Amino acid sequence: MRGGTMRAAVIHSTGPADGIRVEDLPIPETRPGEVLVRVTATTVNHVDTFVRSGAYRTPLPFPFVVGRDLVGSVEHTASDVTDLLPGDAVWCNSLGHGGRQGAAAQFAAVPRERLYRIPDGVDPIDLVALAHPAATAWLGLVEHGRLRPGGTAFVGGGGGNVGSCAVAFALSMGAGVVTTAGARGLERLAAMGAVAYDYHDPDVVARLEHALTRVASGDDAPAATGADVWLDTSGSLDLSQAVGLLADRGRIVLIAGMRRHDGFGFGDLYTHDRSIVGFAISNATVAELGRAADAIGAAMASGSLPVPAIERRRLEDTAAAHADVEAGLVRGRRIVLLP
Repeated sequence: MRGGTMRAAVIHSTGPADGIRVEDLPIPETRPGEVLVRVTATTVNHVDTFVRSGAYRTPLPFPFVVGRDLVGSVEHTASDVTDLLPGDAVWCNSLGHGGRQGAAAQFAAVPRERLYRIPDGVDPIDLVALAHPAATAWLGLVEHGRLRPGGTAFVGGGGGNVGSCAVAFALSMGAGVVTTAGARGLERLAAMGAVAYDYHDPDVVARLEHALTRVASGDDAPAATGADVWLDTSGSLDLSQAVGLLADRGRIVLIAGMRRHDGFGFGDLYTHDRSIVGFAISNATVAELGRAADAIGAAMASGSLPVPAIERRRLEDTAAAHADVEAGLVRGRRIVLLP
């Protein structure tokens, strides 16, 4: 397709949510290695609000189309892309930063290496709702946390979007999982197979210590106990509490808490070969994102990832959706925008 215009949700400078406008833009031209995708749906993530506001600094071409996740169909491809055909169902979760235009538009030009096929039988709306939280969970646990089958994982905030995906991925690997959540999520997490505690419980640290010892030891295991991977999506426990609950060579993966300042003793790290690593999905390599996409596709095809409640809105509602996400009004749900 050449020429023509499309509707897109754009900003002309970083700032508050009410700076988003839905405007007519030229349909993007595909450069070598790119695919023009007709967008079926996109989402709003917390990280999208960070990019839009300027809190997360990244190159932005203005006018800038917001959003990073999409599902859609191939409209046409650059001449050097030969493995996709018009009409093929595809998805992407790494637009809208690093100099790339975003997904909240009727069309998007996507680098082939960042585009994945939607597996047969997978609902595209469910997939776009899970694209970001599921990739964050898998990359945090497996790429950065190095969780292995049969290991032990702690997931803080297991009732949230990222947390519930992390619980599901860890359980599918045969890992023992201990998690915290609000009271409403405990029964569902226990039914999934996790040991779940209310993070409001004043004795939660003692309960976690007992649970991690029991889950990590198992019936046949030696005395080594604790979490091999600690992934806290909620920030409810500080590092001084978390470090002592790790197994030897256990790893804390930080994915939240930009303004937190926790104190802890270094001795508990180096005398047990423990480590703390940071992870932001915007820094993920193409290869890492591709491995996450494979895992997400397989998990969704098997039905092992929990699908959150989905609220569908129009592209014209993008500004309001950003504001609602920033205000914490859509917890436990995902907004899907339909261009």
